[in-house]
Amino acid sequence: MGLFDFFKRRAKQDESEKTAEKQSETETKQAVEKTAKPDEPDSQAPETSVKSDQAEVGTENKTEIVSEDEEVSDQVDTSVTSSSEDSEQAVSEAIKPDETEPNDQQNAQVVESDKTSEEPVPETQQAESKSVDATENQSQPVSDQDEQTGTTKTGDQTEPTEAERYDKGLEKSRLTFGQRLNHLLANFRSVDESFFDDLEETLIGADVGFDMAMKISDELREEVKLKNVKKPKDVQNVVVEKLIELYDQAGTEEKNGLTFAKEGPTVILFVGVNGVGKTTTIGKMANLFKQQGKKVLLAAADTFRAGAIEQLNVWAQRDGVDIVKKPEQSDPSAVVYDALKKAKSENYDVLFVDTAGRLQNKTNLMNELAKMKRIITREIPDAPHEVLLVLDATTGQNALNQAKMFKEATDVTGIVLTKLDGTARGGIVLAIRNELHLPVKYVGLGEQVDDLRPFEPSEFVYGLFKGLIDVK
Repeated sequence: MGLFDFFKRRAKQDESEKTAEKQSETETKQAVEKTAKPDEPDSQAPETSVKSDQAEVGTENKTEIVSEDEEVSDQVDTSVTSSSEDSEQAVSEAIKPDETEPNDQQNAQVVESDKTSEEPVPETQQAESKSVDATENQSQPVSDQDEQTGTTKTGDQTEPTEAERYDKGLEKSRLTFGQRLNHLLANFRSVDESFFDDLEETLIGADVGFDMAMKISDELREEVKLKNVKKPKDVQNVVVEKLIELYDQAGTEEKNGLTFAKEGPTVILFVGVNGVGKTTTIGKMANLFKQQGKKVLLAAADTFRAGAIEQLNVWAQRDGVDIVKKPEQSDPSAVVYDALKKAKSENYDVLFVDTAGRLQNKTNLMNELAKMKRIITREIPDAPHEVLLVLDATTGQNALNQAKMFKEATDVTGIVLTKLDGTARGGIVLAIRNELHLPVKYVGLGEQVDDLRPFEPSEFVYGLFKGLIDVK
């Protein structure tokens, strides 16, 4: 199945999923509204019962007050006498002699305390206490619901799918290209030669490369004639369809996966200029392979840049993998030699070699790289199994020029394209595949450790052109 067929199938699938989500949301909303209406009368029922209960309690308290006052007045003489004797004994035992009070005062206090205990609680206080209790009872379930909701949200957080990663990582490129294309189509009322001239500029601005922009423009002229397209708006489908077709053609003979050793450690050498993210890429790839159960070893052969060894060491500790390192300004070839010995003797699965950033036109640095490769091949005849050129996608056409020079100077086997989420220049992939015929092995779709992903051409194309073509 070609890329365009995949694109159409995915687009239709997304549309059906969105329709299903809207329908389920509508049904859920209607169900909530239906269940909420019968509950409204019930919510008022407790208030009525509370009021009736308060009225009954108030009536009972009033009758009890009258009867209790009569009993107290009839029995006050006998109760005072008996209580005075008991209180005198208790006070004499519990209180010091100089702190005792007259018996009359003690008896009066006892009577008053008995009366106080028998006095009814006012209705307003009862209502307030009941309302407080009701408020506490109502607030308790709400807090429980909040806690349950919070737990549910945390539990529902799932790892994004590959399609979601590409969709998010290519959002800036997709929106920018869509805006440029829409702006172009809005400025023309007919498809003429001026239209194709502006289309070429739009494609070049998307970093698909000059040669590729000319090729697309020429093929579109023929396509427009065959399909008898008159309006610029109708050209959009033809443009996007042609781009997808070219992506498919450029990657026909590509092998996007890594090449692994048949036995012994797989050696992967990372090259590129300063600042493209080589060390960070190695750290992320080491984490990826460690999660796959591989035994990973890092070689800190970038002894030139200040802080490079420490940076890679931090990644090694974070990933839980081993590292071979020497002091700064050491011979990088010596680091590579020690790492190869360790990888072979201790049965490591993968050895990642970090190298110093070097410009493709610096002869001495390129010779140093060639020396490291000779040592690797001497120790492991079929190594290095991969030489990955790390490119910064935000540099656009400059990244393409770097790739051309590195390919001439050394045997580059694949591309790692970093920072793709931070640029609108996603078209650089098409230029690399078409002009250099180098496979893109990995792409950086974000800043997180697991945002370095193996390159999937179908997901990339869909993430780049999603929503820009009518597939009905």
